[in-house]
Amino acid sequence: MKIGVPKEIKTHEYRVGLTPACVRDLTGAGHAVLIERAAGAGSGFFDDAYRAAGATVLDDAASVFAGADMIVKVKEPQAEEIARLREGQVLFTYLHLAADRRQAEGLIGSGAVCIAYETVTDGRGTLPLLSPMSEVAGRMAVQVGAHCLEKEQGGAGILLGGVPGVAPAKVVVLGGGVSGTNAARMAVGLEASVTIIDRSLPRLKELDLQFGARATTLFATADAIETEVLAADLVIGAVLVPGAAAPKLVSREMVRRMRPGSVLVDIAIDQGGCFETSRPTTHSAPTYLEEGSVHYCVTNMPGAVARTSTVALTNATLPFVQALAGKGWRAALAADPHLLRGLNVAGGRITHEAVAHDLGLPVSPAEAALTG
Repeated sequence: MKIGVPKEIKTHEYRVGLTPACVRDLTGAGHAVLIERAAGAGSGFFDDAYRAAGATVLDDAASVFAGADMIVKVKEPQAEEIARLREGQVLFTYLHLAADRRQAEGLIGSGAVCIAYETVTDGRGTLPLLSPMSEVAGRMAVQVGAHCLEKEQGGAGILLGGVPGVAPAKVVVLGGGVSGTNAARMAVGLEASVTIIDRSLPRLKELDLQFGARATTLFATADAIETEVLAADLVIGAVLVPGAAAPKLVSREMVRRMRPGSVLVDIAIDQGGCFETSRPTTHSAPTYLEEGSVHYCVTNMPGAVARTSTVALTNATLPFVQALAGKGWRAALAADPHLLRGLNVAGGRITHEAVAHDLGLPVSPAEAALTG
C-alpha cells in the first residue's frame, strides 16, 4: 500500500502522523511511504531521517494526497485537505466529528473512508488511540492552568501549591478518566488541594486507592459540581463521551459566580467543550477572559509538546496502520471489531451512531460498509 503523510496545517500544529521509526517498519514490510517535505520538522524529525527509513519525500501536500492509498495524519483535515480526498481513499486521523458538522459534510461528500483515532476501542473498553494524547493534555492542563493563575495572565495571582503559611490553590477536575487522572496526578504533585468529580463509583474507588488522602473524590451530582466549581481556583474539564459531544457541566451562570481571576481549562473542547462559556482557541491566542474567569480552550493542546506527543501517539497508532496497510481497510476492520468502531464515514454515510446522533444525520451500520 502507498501511505501518505502530509504536513499538518492546523494553526500551530507541529505533530506528524508517522515517525521515521514507524516508516522503517512499514517500508520493511513492503509498503511505500510518501511524506511531505518538512512534515516532521516541527517534532524534530527531519527529511533525511525519513529518506534513510525508506520514505519518498515529496514537495507538496497535493502530491502526497494524489499518490497515496491511505492518508495518516494527526488532526482533523482542514477544508483544503478535504478537497484533496478522493472516493475510496482511507483517512486515518483524529476527526472529532460530533462537534464539527461542516467537516462531517465535507468528508461525506469526499467518498473517502474515514477512520477516527478517538473512537477506536480495545478489549478493556478504553480508547487506546485517544489515551496517549489524553495523558499529555491532562498533564499539560495543570501546567497551563498554573500559568494562567498568574496575575499577568489575568489570573487571581495564586501559586498552585501555596507556601508555608499560605493555603494552596483549589483544583477541581471534572472527569476521572485518562486526562482527568493525569491532571489530578500533576496537581497533587504540585501540592494543590485537589478534588476529582466523576459519575462512576467504581472509577472513584480506583482513584481513591490511587491518591488516598492526597485528593478528594466526589460523585457527580449537579449540587456537587456547582459547590466545588464555585470554590475553585482552577477547574479542569476532562469529561468524555466517546464519539459524542461533551456535556455542558458548568453553566455561564456558574462561571459568573466564580471568584474573579479563576481559571478554566477545557480539555474537552475538541468535542465541543464542557463549559458553557468555552470557545475554541489556538496556541497563538490560547486564552480569553469571560465572566471574570480566564479560559484556556486550545483544541490541540498536545501540539505544544510535539515531539513527546508524536512519539506517544505513533507508538499507539502504528499497529493499526500496519493492519490497514497489510490487509486493506475492509479486511482489517472485519478482523478487528475494535478498529471497526473507529469507522466514522464510509460510502458517503456516517457509520458511527454517537456521531450521527449529535449531528442529527442518519447512520449507516459500520458493518454494512465492509460489504460495499
